Amino acid sequence: MRFYAPTNVYVEKNCVENHKKELTALGSRAYIITGRHSAKANGSYADVTAVLDEAGISYVLFDEIEENPSIETVMKASAIGIEEKVDYVIGIGGGSPLDAAKAIALMIANPDEDQSCLYNPKDLAAPLPFAAIPTTCGTGSEVTPNAVLTRHDIKTKGSIKYNIYPQLALVDGKYLASASRNLLINTSVDALAHLVESRLHKKANVYNYMFSEYGLKLWSGLIPYLKEEKELDEAAYGQFMLTSTIAGMAIAQTSTSLPHALSYALTYRRNVAHGKACGLFLAAYLEEYAKNRSEDVETVLSLLGFDSVAAFGAFLNSILAAETISAEELDLYTDELVNNAGKLATYPFEISRDAIRTIVEKSLVIA
Repeated sequence: MRFYAPTNVYVEKNCVENHKKELTALGSRAYIITGRHSAKANGSYADVTAVLDEAGISYVLFDEIEENPSIETVMKASAIGIEEKVDYVIGIGGGSPLDAAKAIALMIANPDEDQSCLYNPKDLAAPLPFAAIPTTCGTGSEVTPNAVLTRHDIKTKGSIKYNIYPQLALVDGKYLASASRNLLINTSVDALAHLVESRLHKKANVYNYMFSEYGLKLWSGLIPYLKEEKELDEAAYGQFMLTSTIAGMAIAQTSTSLPHALSYALTYRRNVAHGKACGLFLAAYLEEYAKNRSEDVETVLSLLGFDSVAAFGAFLNSILAAETISAEELDLYTDELVNNAGKLATYPFEISRDAIRTIVEKSLVIA
């Protein structure tokens, strides 16, 4: 068994201000990576620039990270960072800015390399120091080594071939206060997928169980908010964010599994939000998994507070709108997973093409 968690993580209100010394100690010229709007709307960008200004740290902003960031955007940002001579990176936002920031930190540290190195492993210089400040409650990227980018060359998404952990993660639930209900649903369902897939993973062990099982119990406490039975408040936002970070710690020990692999095509081809795309496959995935080891599925359901896969699926259907694909896409999605040896290796059992196809058929509407 192995346990590895090199990131210095703080989870608390006013985290950026409370730990400004750690944030400003990472370098002398910061590169702030964000999406176009949310970091300014939720106050996280202002919090970061306030402590940088106070410390006399200069900084450059790149705020063009799109949802499901592309390699092309990463290379554009990296070129600017090299030109501006930045020496550390601060990612602010959801999974897209945080994942992109990891790749940007790597490419700036290797200015003579082109984008081909991201998916063709080489012996590269270590990435620039990187701090992660999440503002959504699903990615867990602040505590994982993964960076998932959109690959237009093969029309899907995929994690780069390097492990890049942030040196520092500053996690503050207050940044969720400006999030829409739809964003909260989609991102928290992503965290749910992380917890389920990590618990039912070939690499799962007692260390991983600490995170995945505790996280599933925490996630059960989010259900009344997602069903609008309870009103969101400061404590709730804190629980959403903590649950996401715990879920990230779980997949950092294992990686994700089949629902994530199936989600990538749905996101790329149908522009379905990543968390929702993962969530749509979870119930059928549990049903298939239970054929091999039902006691593991019973543990997951019990921790979440459901008495059956059907009840779990009904809940997900109540918060996630159905998605439709064509019969041709059904075959395409099935074949893409069948040919994804890396993701198939995360599943503890043999799985047939027919079983994979059934998961897709049960999860989506086939037109």
